[in-house]
Amino acid sequence: MQQITLNVQGMSCGHCVNSIEGNVGKLNGVESIKVHLDTAKVDVLLDPNVISLKEIKAEIEDQGYDVV
Repeated sequence: MQQITLNVQGMSCGHCVNSIEGNVGKLNGVESIKVHLDTAKVDVLLDPNVISLKEIKAEIEDQGYDVV
């Protein structure tokens, strides 16, 4: 397992949290995800043998948020 923290811009409310945690959390290879609105960060625990960081970033960006 690999722990990563992403800086994500555009998150402002509970819907944002539910959207990101719900959609990314369903991806095969994502063990856990936690959104921190106050710091604009997203912690992800993933299995790099199953899913890539690029795929996770793409899922977040597909929802309208910017991973910086």
